[in-house]
Amino acid sequence: MDQRWADAIFLHWRLPENVAARFMPPGVQPDVFDGSSWVGLIGFRMKNAGFGRGPRIPYLGSFNEVNVRLYSREPDGTRGVVFLSLDADRLPVVLAARAAGIPYVWSRIRYSQAEPDSPGNDAPGFSVRRFGQGARSSFAVVPQPGAAVDDPLSVFLTARFGMHGVFGGRSIYIPNTHEPWPLCSATLHHVKDELIASAGIRVSGPPESVLFSPGVRTQFGRPRLVGSPGQPTGT
Repeated sequence: MDQRWADAIFLHWRLPENVAARFMPPGVQPDVFDGSSWVGLIGFRMKNAGFGRGPRIPYLGSFNEVNVRLYSREPDGTRGVVFLSLDADRLPVVLAARAAGIPYVWSRIRYSQAEPDSPGNDAPGFSVRRFGQGARSSFAVVPQPGAAVDDPLSVFLTARFGMHGVFGGRSIYIPNTHEPWPLCSATLHHVKDELIASAGIRVSGPPESVLFSPGVRTQFGRPRLVGSPGQPTGT
């Protein structure tokens, strides 16, 4: 399945490895950088999803998404992410994904587009409100377009070419391919989040890593069982 992830905001906090380990599928362990696991709050706009080179899916192929994720590693070195939640504003997408064991949540999500020519409105961001009096989140950043970054931590957090999860009681890995994210540093405008706590994790203070990307085009591949032959991926 091909799709484009656009206007991505990455906020990350340090997390003790033993906390992250509680959320890992069997056979998968937390991936660590600088002595810590990391938890991410990521918002982006899904655009023009479709199957292979076929036509894009109208309406359902474009929506806003905000996810909470951890970072994982198999014994053979394959790196991925483990999603704790994925909020989206397309109910059919949410229902289909949940049927496949992916923890999507139906929410109202608004993306605020930055307008550089309008003073005070240079901070793109996302606001989330889960239906049924659920958790909320609001965050925005001020990108620094001339400040491209490719430091080891930023690469570690974004060069993730697959996801680990559980389907039918078995741990699986779903590969994903895309060009390296074009990343720029960003200044945090604000963050008021309940999604990370709703997933069972507590963080405090501002995020240690704040990044923005205009986006990449990506493609998912065939799932495989964890432990079956596979090429180690990631950086």
